[in-house]
Amino acid sequence: MRAVLCNELGPPERLVIKQIEKPSPAAGEVVIAVKAASLNFFDTLIIEGKYQYRPELPFSPGAEIAGNVETIGDGVSGLAPGDRVMAYLGWGGVREQVVAAAKRTVKIPDGISDATAAGLTVTYGTTLHALKDRADLKPGETLAVLGASGGVGQAAIEIGKVMGARVIACASSEDKLQFCRRLGADDTVNYGNTDLKDALKEMTGGKGVDVVYDPVGGEFAEQSLRATGWNGRFLVIGFASGEIPKLPLNLVLLKGCQVIGVFWGDHTQREPDKHRANMQTLLEWCRDGKIKPHIYKTYALEQTAEALSDLAERKVVGKAIILPAG
Repeated sequence: MRAVLCNELGPPERLVIKQIEKPSPAAGEVVIAVKAASLNFFDTLIIEGKYQYRPELPFSPGAEIAGNVETIGDGVSGLAPGDRVMAYLGWGGVREQVVAAAKRTVKIPDGISDATAAGLTVTYGTTLHALKDRADLKPGETLAVLGASGGVGQAAIEIGKVMGARVIACASSEDKLQFCRRLGADDTVNYGNTDLKDALKEMTGGKGVDVVYDPVGGEFAEQSLRATGWNGRFLVIGFASGEIPKLPLNLVLLKGCQVIGVFWGDHTQREPDKHRANMQTLLEWCRDGKIKPHIYKTYALEQTAEALSDLAERKVVGKAIILPAG
């Protein structure tokens, strides 16, 4: 079978496509024929050795896939060959077949395409875990979403609205904010030309926002923390800016607020039953049209380096999907 491989750490153009042996499942695993694999911004970091996970070489990028079960290992129940499924792998998805842990594999209901399902796991899974399990977001609360036009940002807008929040989308250009408004954002802030703290305070009548969803980090983290209200929750999602901020803890004290880490990858391993329940919820919302993942573009297997370059250059609005069969 064909696989996109990272044989040496570096930029996307160093990736190669090779024929490798088909996998076999161990106990508790399934082999899946990949119909669609989704790439995320962190894949651009993994292939350069700049992410918190460092797989042994060689490896394939791609944390999330959708496809059909080929074979099952010992001890697997509830799955059978031919089932349409989605799975979270961590990495290794951009190839024609993969092995996945059955406990991190979920059946796809009719009416949802492989490309859509492949793009749900990381961004929407992270976001539902963040807003429901970590922040306990309530109807009527105000949610500020940083980096709102990106993959997790889109998910935060949509899930925030489904959960009944007032969503303020924050991004760096008017084009991106127009996209956020089409997704359902109630209000927007262009932090490319506006002071983020002042704008969020003004939009909430001086009260401050209830929840900040921050996948960006950098200079905007402290500004948005200063804009939280009493009992606010600041969700640490990631650092797409490349800068890990240092936050003044006196702000946490004075606001009675919480800074909450969201380590979704470990959550899927430590709390697999909760993860599967969240994924079932997302699939139901997707089937019912409550969330509508935006696919920026689909790419052939041979275009994986192009897709990763598009992600690194911030061209991707929504999800970049690889279709191994072309």
